[in-house]
Amino acid sequence: MKFTHESLPQRVTFASGEAATAVKAEVEALGASKVMLIASDREKKLADPIAEVLPVALRHDEVVMHVPVQVADRARDAAATAKADVLVSVGGGSTTGLAKAVALTAGLPIVAVPTTYAGSEATNVWGLTAGETKTTGVDPKVLPASIVYDATLLTTLPGDMTVASGLNALAHCVDAMWGPRVDPIDQAMAQEAIRGLAAGLPRVKADSASVEGIEQTLYGAYLAAVAFASAGSGMHHKICHVLGGMFDLPHAQTHAVVLPYVLAFNAPHAPEAERRIAAAFGSATATEGLRALRERLDAPRALKDYGLPEDGVAKAVAPVLAAIPANNPTPVTDENLTALLRAAWEGAEL
Repeated sequence: MKFTHESLPQRVTFASGEAATAVKAEVEALGASKVMLIASDREKKLADPIAEVLPVALRHDEVVMHVPVQVADRARDAAATAKADVLVSVGGGSTTGLAKAVALTAGLPIVAVPTTYAGSEATNVWGLTAGETKTTGVDPKVLPASIVYDATLLTTLPGDMTVASGLNALAHCVDAMWGPRVDPIDQAMAQEAIRGLAAGLPRVKADSASVEGIEQTLYGAYLAAVAFASAGSGMHHKICHVLGGMFDLPHAQTHAVVLPYVLAFNAPHAPEAERRIAAAFGSATATEGLRALRERLDAPRALKDYGLPEDGVAKAVAPVLAAIPANNPTPVTDENLTALLRAAWEGAEL
């Protein structure tokens, strides 16, 4: 057994019902006195109680999916003008992503308060979109210094978004099983993350206000993101980043649709990962476990339902093929990638 595993430095606090107090403590621990609070209008009610206990120098609400470069530039200018010394993000992956874009150039610490299961808060991965091209990278400056998970902030998350976001988290687990830097520690965390998500998501689907279900799902989403950050971005995420950037598709729903097709594509050539995924689901095979969960959740099924034009399949093949890591378990060709994308576009049965 030979591998090198790096654990990223970060404080994580689970504090259901206590977000404001916990965030205040994290900001004070960082010695910060000028907070730039990033939260969209949609998250205003959740952010207001947090803002009340912080030394807020600026509230910034321009949050856009996939973090367009021009949006990031305006946020960076606002942070500089306000002389902010810490960023507090309250929201989903787009909000965390904007905070990361500011941190990337300004070097400011982030205290992330997630309101979805996106997982971006636990990674050192950033993403920016220019035109139709989404570029991602890795930089220690964008890893939030602290995360505060408060399950009560997710009790009003719409059911369809809960499902899509939770399956996005599940995609982190699956991709981590064969990412370019994967090691046994990543696989162990990803397996436990799948177990947590598979246990939590049906509870939240049945009762969106179930704090216990949300806590279990957040636990799984956090572990999934940590495993993914270490293992690196695999085939699934490369597909979704290309499609999202080219066609402005909704992030979580795109991941939710693509996931079963990538799992079915790679599982036959990754037997150890397949066994781990199946065991986490408590099913005979990995694909059966995911299929059963998706049926319970009434998961998104076809990319055509979320804005991908039919001719987008052919347009995406070359950039996706160029982005997929060389160590992908199943060799990828124009033909089998086209078949995968076409099946995901139409929502074909597996």
